[in-house]
Amino acid sequence: MAVVETRKVTKNFGSFQALEGVDIEVNQGEIYGFIGPNGAGKSTTIRILLGMLKASSGQATIFGKDVWKDTVEIHKRLAYVPGDVNLWPNLSGGEVIDFLLKLSGGANKSRVEELIHRFQLDPTKKCRTYSKGNRQKVALIAAFASNADVYILDEPTSGLDPLMERVFQDCVFEEKEAGKSVILSSHILSEVERLCDKVGIIRKGAIVESGTLEELRHLTRTHLLVETKNPLPSLDNLEGVHDIQLDHHTLSLQVDTKALGAVVQYISPYGIVKLESAPPTLEDLFMRHYEEEGGAAQGAGGES
Repeated sequence: MAVVETRKVTKNFGSFQALEGVDIEVNQGEIYGFIGPNGAGKSTTIRILLGMLKASSGQATIFGKDVWKDTVEIHKRLAYVPGDVNLWPNLSGGEVIDFLLKLSGGANKSRVEELIHRFQLDPTKKCRTYSKGNRQKVALIAAFASNADVYILDEPTSGLDPLMERVFQDCVFEEKEAGKSVILSSHILSEVERLCDKVGIIRKGAIVESGTLEELRHLTRTHLLVETKNPLPSLDNLEGVHDIQLDHHTLSLQVDTKALGAVVQYISPYGIVKLESAPPTLEDLFMRHYEEEGGAAQGAGGES
């Protein structure tokens, strides 16, 4: 049974339909990447999972319990980190961490100290003096010290420097190895690609692509850079090739996965001197999908 599951979830705000039949499934020990452009419906979906909003129709469950009716029970085993953390200005970071952990049933003090050290946080400073990155660290430390079974992380590394992003990623992998489940909404596509077992792309309130990264690779293009002994003819008539840049003996192009063999076969008689291939990435999939939909290829982050 899925740990987190939504089935045909919709959400209407008056005449505006924010979500249209959203299906998500996250199993135990899985990291699920949830991405989409601004206004796509990511945050609305997350608020429904947290029991902050009631779905207009459909079903959403965590641990097999209804997210709206059983919110209190679910939150005993759930940790949430938003993308913009607000803290009590007159409390120190350490006091906020202690308070949040008491709300979730307490935590191992050595685990808290370990995380404070790893995230390089000064817990004695008042929260009003913290930068955005340090506020995120407080929330992340409280979350990872809580021994939750499900983590919902909505742009959690916003404001963190690259070193702290790596610490965050290590913590997420540790939770996965412990059998915990994670929903990660992030605008950093490389982070999603590095961490996630499955990905769901949401656009205009609907899931438009979902599956493992390997399952989605067929929708992406491979970048080829080719140098030949003899001048190459035009490749404009070949199927599955895009963004062709031909300069006498050197060719740069994007190739649909299904056309890769035919393109290499076509080029081979001209004497391949160099052939470089860059594998398709999640960003390729994301950008290609939105370009083909005819809309602006927007960024993957921000409020939604």
